[in-house]
Amino acid sequence: MSIKKTSLNNLHIKYGAKLVEFAGYQMPIQYKDGIIQEHKYTRSHSGIFDVSHMGQLFLSGGDDLTNDLEKIFPADLKKLKTNQSKYSFLMNNKGGIQDDLIITKTSDGFLIILNAACKYNDYEVIKSKLHNQYKSNLDESLSLIALQGPEAKNVLNKVIPGCDSLKFMNGNNYVYKNEKVYITRSGYTGEDGFEISIKNSDAETFVESLIENGSKLIGLGARDTLRMEAGLCLYGNDLDNDTSPIEANLKWAIPKSRIETEFVGSEVLKNQFQSGVKKLRVGIKPDSKVIARGNTKIYNDKNQEIGKVTSGTFGPSVEHPIAMGYVDNSYSTVNTKIFLEVRGKKIPANICNLPFYKKNYVKGEINV
Repeated sequence: MSIKKTSLNNLHIKYGAKLVEFAGYQMPIQYKDGIIQEHKYTRSHSGIFDVSHMGQLFLSGGDDLTNDLEKIFPADLKKLKTNQSKYSFLMNNKGGIQDDLIITKTSDGFLIILNAACKYNDYEVIKSKLHNQYKSNLDESLSLIALQGPEAKNVLNKVIPGCDSLKFMNGNNYVYKNEKVYITRSGYTGEDGFEISIKNSDAETFVESLIENGSKLIGLGARDTLRMEAGLCLYGNDLDNDTSPIEANLKWAIPKSRIETEFVGSEVLKNQFQSGVKKLRVGIKPDSKVIARGNTKIYNDKNQEIGKVTSGTFGPSVEHPIAMGYVDNSYSTVNTKIFLEVRGKKIPANICNLPFYKKNYVKGEINV
């Protein structure tokens, strides 16, 4: 199967990107400045991320679409206002996460942003659970650009005026070069930011205009360090088919109004809400400068294995190694002493609060 390229591929090459294969796409891991500088520029100014590999699934048609989607997702879609977004999950019958996603109510249905590696399977799963009366379109004629950082609103407003008035986790339609673009105020870095859905044919010109106004292209490497500092999960690392939202410490994303209702995996989640879980996702701070990568084993002070790291890196903004992982619930209390097995040595560490870096989302409507 050939590697796909986004509509910004030529631009990545022009700006000196180091390209790698990710989720079946050729994607930039970093540019000439390197991961740490790209990370810091996003935190201090604004960074441009090509996330066009992700899926944009549009669903419409039929009066019962909201009800039928609530049988699939554990979100309270009836309370969603038009252009409002929620973080949610596509789950299996065992309560495991098949994908985490953002679902937005549109004027004629819903838009669901899916992870790149999962999008085609997600599409088939969702279609199979919905009646044929609904229209579904995994639209690959669109690019998705994320603009993140404290200056994102000022940069974007020079190119598309008016978008700075959006509330967090809300969106709207705008016009760029006489074409409709859809912008939501959201992101994956812990900073204020926007995600722009735009025609493939306009994506390169649009990104160049953001660069001209002071923003910089940022690769997947810094995207990973930014999301880790913000305590945000990466599907395939921190979330998978064998892990529930409760175990992932994401029960805030399951509205109380949905706990007693039926959706895929609801019985398992209801039981976990009542009885608790055996493992839990936690923040981990090593005592030393050693970095514990994914799959690093975690031990207690009696040398018993109690879990594993799922994501680990050096946090440029917190200037210290950071990690997330799953431990037996009895060890999940903040400040619990644990040990990480790195290159055959047991490295002392502590369970800590998430996020590692204080989120700087725009003040306003915070939706779960």
